[in-house]
Amino acid sequence: MMSLMSSKVMTSTKTLKVIYGPTAVGKTVLAIKLAQELNTEILSADSRQFYKEMRIGTAVPEQEELEAIKHHFIQHKSIHDDYNVGLFEHDAIKKMDDLFKRYDTLIMVGGSGLYIDGVCKGLDSFPEINPTIREKLRKDYSNNGLEWLQNEVKTLDPEYFQSADINNHQRLLRCLEVCRQSGQTYTSFKNAKKNKRPFEVEYYSIKMDRETLYNKINKRVDIMIDNGLLSEVESLQDFQHFNALQTVGYKELFSHLNNELTLDEAIALIKQNTRRYAKRQLTWLNRYPVKWVEY
Repeated sequence: MMSLMSSKVMTSTKTLKVIYGPTAVGKTVLAIKLAQELNTEILSADSRQFYKEMRIGTAVPEQEELEAIKHHFIQHKSIHDDYNVGLFEHDAIKKMDDLFKRYDTLIMVGGSGLYIDGVCKGLDSFPEINPTIREKLRKDYSNNGLEWLQNEVKTLDPEYFQSADINNHQRLLRCLEVCRQSGQTYTSFKNAKKNKRPFEVEYYSIKMDRETLYNKINKRVDIMIDNGLLSEVESLQDFQHFNALQTVGYKELFSHLNNELTLDEAIALIKQNTRRYAKRQLTWLNRYPVKWVEY
């Protein structure tokens, strides 16, 4: 494995080493190894692992892994909590300010590129919109009409409402979906300047060929099923409409529990959708000046 140590660690410069990459590639193991070498702590940027009710389906690190190195932002929220990338950015920066008083280097690991960008760059670009949010807003608009849409925008972003063409439903929908996705106003993204963070960022990812990665994904899904993922999803069935649960591994099994898919069909779909998710993560990886790790 290439060394992720750098001379910067020996100076007063503060550095955040980000380990990003597709699901199942081995980020957790690498992050723990590196944190042990540097005698530091880990911040998770995996938005699916925030929620304490979602353990099996989000591949939360094993207890011995969590005990080996101090982790932050893992299962610290409930699916009943209103949490988003804007709140995570605030919480993570606050935690890092505290940790950097004790460490020159911190580790951030996860597969949620938007959340990593929120910490490393600030929310100075429009977020990627969850298709579920977009679909629901368009359905609500279809059912409730333009006046409802105008009132929603006026409530969530009154500044934008004052200057926008309030009869242009497409622009209003765009404003609203950004507000719903991020928890911030559409105007704040339009007016944002690029944030200069008081730390340097180094990006790392694990090199793995596509076939090996997909085989690991398929095997991980089988292990999740064996470990009781169906029971975990069944315990959350009453909350299946929650935004936190609109994610791979849960929505497919909800479809099974709703008699829309057989169990075998649901499992096959989880594998397929997880592979597609990994492909999107690899595409997002192109945004970063990555140093590749082989181990």
